[in-house]
Amino acid sequence: MKQKKFYVNLYILIPVIFTGIMLLGIILTYQLFAGHSDSSSVISIYVLAVIFGAITFMASYFMMQFFLKPLVDFVEKTQKMPIFSTEETKKKADITDDFSRINQVFESVTNILSNVEARELFPHIIGSSAAMRNIFTQIVKVAPTDSTVLITGESGTGKELIASSIFKHSLRKDKPFVTINCVAIPEGLLESELFGHEKGSFTGATARKIGKFEIADGGTVFLDEIGDMPMSIQAKVLRALQEKEFERVGGTKPIHVDIRVIAATNKDLLQLIKEGKFREDLYFRLNVFSIVLPPLRERREDISILADHFLKNSPKPAKLSTAALQVLIGHNWIGNIRELKNVLERASIMSEEGVIDASHLPEEIRQGINVSASSSRQNLPLDERINLMEKEVIISALKETSGVQVKAAAILGINQRSLWHRIKKHEIDVDIFKNLQ
Repeated sequence: MKQKKFYVNLYILIPVIFTGIMLLGIILTYQLFAGHSDSSSVISIYVLAVIFGAITFMASYFMMQFFLKPLVDFVEKTQKMPIFSTEETKKKADITDDFSRINQVFESVTNILSNVEARELFPHIIGSSAAMRNIFTQIVKVAPTDSTVLITGESGTGKELIASSIFKHSLRKDKPFVTINCVAIPEGLLESELFGHEKGSFTGATARKIGKFEIADGGTVFLDEIGDMPMSIQAKVLRALQEKEFERVGGTKPIHVDIRVIAATNKDLLQLIKEGKFREDLYFRLNVFSIVLPPLRERREDISILADHFLKNSPKPAKLSTAALQVLIGHNWIGNIRELKNVLERASIMSEEGVIDASHLPEEIRQGINVSASSSRQNLPLDERINLMEKEVIISALKETSGVQVKAAAILGINQRSLWHRIKKHEIDVDIFKNLQ
């Protein structure tokens, strides 16, 4: 007969142990004084206090030996590992600093495990900032479902890459993945491209053509730049999504398909609806699960690893100097990742001895650290401006010190504990700076 195993939560077990110890102390005390009613009450109180003190000491020792000591040993061993090395002071800290240190170690462990998971699950997406990890979490949740996904974000933020990742982690990953760029196909040909046509249905239709929706049967259709789809096609797409069927151009027989739809746009669809340029019913049909990609200026922590990736794969491989990297971090990147890639490719060609200096960057980029950043702050409230400036200064110090917080704190003129709290406040991933030289 198979034995049953029972598991007890520590939040239940520890209070039960302490309660049992205290009850045992009360029982023992009662037994000791039950037959000595004539004893002095003062002596009884002293003896009782001694017994309770001994029990409390044993309970505390038990906690230290079996619960806190393994935790402290873990923290000590972890901080000696190169990946966690922060050159911390060896001076004895008070209990508040100890708890902060333990908290910091667990924060670092969580961040590293999160980054490892992200690189394992999404090797083609470069980014480890908090904003991108949030995107990864959304992908993991929605990918195994058949829900329609609407990806929005500025041009150049990588919407097609996100759509591809959703497909690769879906249950339809072994089926077709068909991409349709709604702005690249002329309006007169888009319907035929989507649904196909029969022979002789229009001038030039010399043979039957199978449409993208039919080709993708059982798989996924990615409608890129859906905001540019003509109104005349939107109604037919809506019907195809709702009824799971359509007719070829010039055809009369309904064609049934089983497809999952992912759409993307850099347009404000709600504004297009107000202007009468996009169907409201199609918008609600597409916007079942929404993923909003952040612009590069809102995930500046990723610029260094993106730059490293692009430069390794550029026609002329090169490395960034600290000065050049600071300029890139300060730029506003209206063109986002696409703009960054083009700038780096040009800079690598202009570089000498494989090192890109600030002088190798385009003039508008070098000026942009002051011009675009200041203009983007003009409409921000004072508190947001101050927070943005503080974050950029901290990132600059971390870049200069390759992520060593002790040195960065010295540059900034604050203690390390204050720097750590500010890093946590601004959600800065320190690990991405540690490989910079």
